[in-house]
Amino acid sequence: MKYRNLVFDVGGVLLDYRWKDMLRVDRGMSEERGIEFGTRIFLDPLWKQLDLENLSYDEVVEQYVARYPEDEEDIRWFFSHIELMPTPRPDIWEMVHQCKLAGYRIYLLSNYSSYMFSVHAKAAGATFFRDLDGQMFSYEIHEIKPDAPIYQALFRKYDLKPEECLFFDDREENVEGSRACGMDAIQILSEAQLAEELQKLLS
Repeated sequence: MKYRNLVFDVGGVLLDYRWKDMLRVDRGMSEERGIEFGTRIFLDPLWKQLDLENLSYDEVVEQYVARYPEDEEDIRWFFSHIELMPTPRPDIWEMVHQCKLAGYRIYLLSNYSSYMFSVHAKAAGATFFRDLDGQMFSYEIHEIKPDAPIYQALFRKYDLKPEECLFFDDREENVEGSRACGMDAIQILSEAQLAEELQKLLS
């Protein structure tokens, strides 16, 4: 087979993120307010600081509060209830398990803070980790996708040949970063699309 290694992002790929419902249902925001608030939080450069972990989780939260003091209560609520964000994709995990049984090696490559990943991993449960051969997170090396060093760190750590790897990520820039490092990649836009791509590998 062309690929020996399947490399997965986490959010939007192996886990869904229900941040809009989190803000609307759990926090009680209007849909319009929730989208505006969440988009501003995620697009702010401070979000990258979470993933890079050059600052602590609490330090980043305080910088958000300083930047948007009018939203302090919502900001503190959001970052203290981050366990409400992920939604499991057990059907995808079962397909990943089938890929493992078919001989593929399975790796994670994701931008994540250590605290947020520990909370989301707990929400995912043990089944999420059963087939992993390795993982590389941005917080471990203070580098993030789509920059080349994080891809190269994965290759070095597990002695992987980029041309033997296929990467799944939901963001176009991360897919392009992967390809620039010699690793084929597919942008994942839905759970159904990912299931279809995995089925091709199993066929």
